Amino acid sequence: MQYSLIELNEMSQEVFTEALGAIFERTPTVARCTWDDRPFASTADLHAKMVTAVNSMTGEEKLALIQAHPDLGSKAKMAVASVNEQAGAGLDRLSVAEFDRLQFLNLEYREKFGFPFIVAVKNHTKTSILEALERRLNNSPETEMQQALTEIYEIARFRLESAIGKQD
Repeated sequence: MQYSLIELNEMSQEVFTEALGAIFERTPTVARCTWDDRPFASTADLHAKMVTAVNSMTGEEKLALIQAHPDLGSKAKMAVASVNEQAGAGLDRLSVAEFDRLQFLNLEYREKFGFPFIVAVKNHTKTSILEALERRLNNSPETEMQQALTEIYEIARFRLESAIGKQD
């Protein structure tokens, strides 16, 4: 469902959290905390305030947000937005060899960093995702945690743009 900024600015905290709670994967706390920052002048303003809410989280809360994301190409139950985003990048149409490689790299990544590989798939193809996953395995845990958050912010921006109708 799409909302206007006017509607979002006028919603109760409960309704606002329900409307935007999935923008940050299974972490409605971000929307709940952002509600206090109304009114939002634009989608970009709302996004910036949501990012600020995440940046004010503790390290443990940020890790929980990262861990709320599914492994790419996973057959596990995931949010509708994640299913659609992954399908858009072709991750639902991997060959057996591509699927096996993705699963192997996902496992290596999770073992090294303790959280799933996250990438804003709308910016990628299945080939570039596999390349990024392989390349990012060389990062330090600190660098990769920050990169995961950067990717989450981009994913949230895409989701907000879908959730908020065109503004005049």
